[in-house]
Formats: sequence, structure tokens, C-alpha cells
Amino acid sequence: MTPIEQARFTPLYESLIQALTLQGKQPKTVEAYARSVRRTANFFDRCPDDLTAGELKHYFASLLETHSWSTIKLDRNGLQFFYRHILGKQWEWVDIIKPPTTQRLPDILSQAETFQVITQKSEI
Repeated sequence: MTPIEQARFTPLYESLIQALTLQGKQPKTVEAYARSVRRTANFFDRCPDDLTAGELKHYFASLLETHSWSTIKLDRNGLQFFYRHILGKQWEWVDIIKPPTTQRLPDILSQAETFQVITQKSEI
């Protein structure tokens, strides 16, 4: 990052840490959200305060190749917090990336639910 970009990034980053702390976020959340903003800045080699939707799509597509969905969701949430609370901008993440929905089974299945799961598996 150039010295000019770093000079833009540093006060925004410090504001992010302060805002997260003042909102009572847990230390692990503060670190995860801060890491997401740092990772984004490093990826683009500039302050992430003016990224376009296309750039963010490219970033998340690249991130999909190397990171888990849980990391991607944390990065998405961290950037969303940064945009909304630090930059005062709206950022509609749904249009950029949406994690896949998974069907989760209950801890204990009834007989009917067990039969339904077995039937679905055998049809596939």
C-alpha cells in the first residue's frame, strides 16, 4: 500500500476497532472483523473505502478458492460493519455473495422424519 493509501487506511481502521469495542463486540469478533478489513486492503493493495460491487465480487470469488464459508461470512460481516458504521455507506452484501443454504437435520429424528430422510437419500 502506498504511503497515501496507508494514511487514508490507518484512521479508518482505528475507527473500526474503536466502534467495534464501543458497541460491546467480543474480542474475537473485533479481531475477525478487523482481519477482514485488513485482508481486503491487502488484496487490493489500497484502502477498501471505495470498492465497487464488481471489485467485491472479484474479491469474494477469489476468497472462495482459499477459505471456508465461515471465514467468508465473517469477512462479509466485517466489511458490512466497516461500510455502515465507519464509512456511513450502504452495502447490500446479498447482491455480492450469499452463502449456500444447507438443510440441517434435527438432533433427534422422529420415525416419520427418519423415513423421509432415507427415502430422499435413496431417490438420489
